[in-house]
Amino acid sequence: MATLFGAFPFLLKLYADGGYQGPEFRAAMKRTLANVNVEIVKRSDRAKGFVVLPKRWVVERTFAWLNRCRRLAKDWECLSQKALAFLKLASIRLMLRKLCNAA
Repeated sequence: MATLFGAFPFLLKLYADGGYQGPEFRAAMKRTLANVNVEIVKRSDRAKGFVVLPKRWVVERTFAWLNRCRRLAKDWECLSQKALAFLKLASIRLMLRKLCNAA
């Protein structure tokens, strides 16, 4: 987390799953990154079956878009640098498509 937020200092909020709501995680985040606000996205107790959680759909949707790229659908790469390069290329492709097809 420190590496991620160190590389991107403009990130101020971290959305985490309900599994990270314990005091140990919160204390570790305060020790490492004091200025980052941690928000736990919880599932409602009244919900039955599949329910879309707030903010979580953004991540799931992005993963679905990236998995449309054949090269990213499986873990083909041996080196993490190559995998990161293909992930960046796929993200650039998605951004260009969104910018060019404004309609």
